[in-house]
Order: sequence, then structure tokens, then C-alpha cells
Amino acid sequence: MINKDSHTHHISQQFNAELEEVRSHLLAMGGLVEKQVNDAVTALIDADSGLAQQVRELDDQINQMERNIDEECVRILARRQPAASDLRLIISISKSVIDLERIGDESTKIARRAIQLCEEGESPRGYVEVRHIGDQVRKMVQEALDAFARFDADLALSVAQYDKTVDREYKTALRELVTYMMEDPRSISRVLSVIWALRSLERIGDHARNIAELVIYLVHGTDVRHLGLARMKEEVTGGDAN
Repeated sequence: MINKDSHTHHISQQFNAELEEVRSHLLAMGGLVEKQVNDAVTALIDADSGLAQQVRELDDQINQMERNIDEECVRILARRQPAASDLRLIISISKSVIDLERIGDESTKIARRAIQLCEEGESPRGYVEVRHIGDQVRKMVQEALDAFARFDADLALSVAQYDKTVDREYKTALRELVTYMMEDPRSISRVLSVIWALRSLERIGDHARNIAELVIYLVHGTDVRHLGLARMKEEVTGGDAN
């Protein structure tokens, strides 16, 4: 098992600096994506088309950050040929930026729905669910990034476990909103916009879980994707890797 200090002791101080720099760039991208999620949800709930447009405009910056981090990872792989935990760090960063970019994409979709609702008029239902699930997935993204920053597999496990709660509440909200549309067909277009926003939030939770699984891989050296939560917990509580 490794921890944060494991990546600060190399013969080459330049290698230390390169690893720390690319990790800090990932976390900076994560902070921007986290803000994007927060602003997208706020824009939808508050019917703030200006804020929604700001979310959309951030997308290009996030895409560029993804490209820059990818290039950094390729350079490190080519020059340093890292092994063991250093290689896991680079792999985890290169995969995590994909999930962060996709979280940004889903936030942009929510922002588009916010603008659409500003034009069509508010939906009669769904804002309570957006606020509630939005708060949950924002916390998941924040804690997944915190786990990455601290090499905290226990916190990563809790993020992965919480994804089940978000999935369950999304399905409950979906059933209720579909029932409402059947009772009031005039609301279909506006309620559908909320449903698509909720779908994006559920996907953001999935991407946060993916990042959490990469943290567990980084710390314990085991790929826990597709293992299920019970096996994942076994790896975190009893797994070990050099």
C-alpha cells in the first residue's frame, strides 16, 4: 500500500517535481469541474440563464486542461519509464481526467436544460429532486478528489458505496416525474428537461465513482472495477500492494 509521501522520494528531484506537477494539474482541473457542477445545478434551480451560459463557456477550458494533462502523462511515460506505484499514479491520472472531462460535459448539458427552461417557463415539478441529488453528487465529486489528493482509499470506498444511494434516488425521482407527466401532458416538455438534468447528475455520480475506484487502484494496486462493493471493501480493508 502507498500513501502521499511515497511519491516525494526519488533519486531525481526533477522526477519528483514532474509527478507533483501533473497531480496538481489534475486537482486544479477537478476544482474547476466541481465549480461547474455546482453552478449548473444553481443555474437550473434559480432559472439563471447568465450563470448557465458561464458553465457552457467553461467547457473549452476544461477540454484544454484534459489535453494538457494527457501530454504531461505521455512525456513522463516516455522520459521516465515509471514502474510500480509511480506508474499507477500516471495511469490513474490519465484515466481520471477522462472522467473529469465527462463530468464537465454533463454539467454543460444541465446548463443547456437550464437555459431551455428559462425560455419555456419553469417546470411544475422536479426542482426539489434536482437540489437533493445535485447536493449528493457534488459531495461525491469533492470527496473523490479529496481521496485522490490524500491517497485515501477509505474515503474513495465511501464514495463508491454512496453511488448506490444516488442511483436509487434517481430512479425514484424518475418514476414520480413520469407519473406526473402522464397526469398533466401539458407539462411534458418542461418536466422532460428536468428529467434529463437528473440523468446528467446520475451520470456525474457514476464518474465520481470511477475516480474513486482509480484511487483504490492507485493505493492498493488492484483494479476494483466490476468487482462489486463487497469485493471492493475487502480490497480496501485487507488488500496490499508494493
